[in-house]
Amino acid sequence: MKCRFCGKELSHIFADLGNAPPSNSFLRPEQLNEPEVFYPLKLFVCDRCFLVQVDEYKKSDEIFNHDYAYFSSYSKTWLDNAREYVRSMTERFPLNRESMIIEIASNDGYLLQYFKERGFNVLGIEPAKNTAHIAKAKGIDTIEDFFGESLAQNLVKKHIKADLLIGNNVLAHVPRIHDFVKGLKTLLKDNGIITMEFPHLMQLIGQNQFDTIYHEHFSYFSFMTVRSIFESYKLIIFDVDELTTHGGSLRIYARHEDNKDRTISRNVDSLLEKEHSIGMNKMDFYLTFQDKINKVKNEFVEFLIKQNQMGKKVVAYGAAAKGNTLLNYCGIKSDLVRFVVDASPHKQGKLLPASHIPVVEESRIKDYKPDYVIILPWNIKDEIMAQLNYIREWGAKFVIAVPELQTI
Repeated sequence: MKCRFCGKELSHIFADLGNAPPSNSFLRPEQLNEPEVFYPLKLFVCDRCFLVQVDEYKKSDEIFNHDYAYFSSYSKTWLDNAREYVRSMTERFPLNRESMIIEIASNDGYLLQYFKERGFNVLGIEPAKNTAHIAKAKGIDTIEDFFGESLAQNLVKKHIKADLLIGNNVLAHVPRIHDFVKGLKTLLKDNGIITMEFPHLMQLIGQNQFDTIYHEHFSYFSFMTVRSIFESYKLIIFDVDELTTHGGSLRIYARHEDNKDRTISRNVDSLLEKEHSIGMNKMDFYLTFQDKINKVKNEFVEFLIKQNQMGKKVVAYGAAAKGNTLLNYCGIKSDLVRFVVDASPHKQGKLLPASHIPVVEESRIKDYKPDYVIILPWNIKDEIMAQLNYIREWGAKFVIAVPELQTI
């Protein structure tokens, strides 16, 4: 396997989580008698550019083209973030109602709907047909396709270019980085702005967030690596924000190299210095992560077995991709976690991949009265604990497994 950015042959393993089906490949009950396809979930780190990456065992068009299970609009936290993003961008940059706002991986229109409310021209690009259809039903013009240089060229031929080009949590999902970033450059107006958000590899390692590793994520980025990738296409990152979303993300701001309107913020050098100071430009930093993963696994499995032996009832909340990574690497089945609750009706009535734990609606918690509720999407744990605070009435507790086991 060669590095998808610099082309160097990869030999250093960053993390090996065994074999698993794709994290969002939920099963219908009638599929339980059919075979499931498992793929290696092994990450490598490049010793030249320090890009952490998984081999593309599961093709991106198989993951996103059909019944993709993730809908952004079912998280209040994420909708609040979207509103705040729109407010921030419209205040910071000289956008007006003639501006074209384009979002790549626009999902169900969770973000563009707020730009549309303000009267902007909006266009979504979303390969998953079911989520794209929801966006269209909201009146958001959406192209059902993968983004890359070819699509960008087609849009330019139609005289469509972006004043603001957005990609929230899409960069990690891109198997062909060069084609994607080249497309960004092509689609961006001369004085346009790109913003991209993605989980920060520094936080993934520092907070032991191994459950954010799954087949839909082809790459995991440090700031220094993203900067090198963008600069290779004469796109200059002029600012960066460190965000709390998804356990610690970055929002980068980029412009064409020839556009001198935006000077480079001190934040850029500051973050590069921070990454270098903890050793992210050296291989040793990446090669001890597996030991941290195994510690979480051992503690979590030991906890669940102990509760089972004591006759305690354990369920989970949030049928998120990160939860499937955790459960499947730990080998957890429905004997230890009876069911998982999720707000999305698109997941209810189905079963988690590999573990086959059933996904149910929230009313089951009140009926079952569990002793413990494991919060799988720990990145929105505050929202979930507030929503399920009533479990305190019968003495139940919340459980978080990452970055370390906690009962709350």
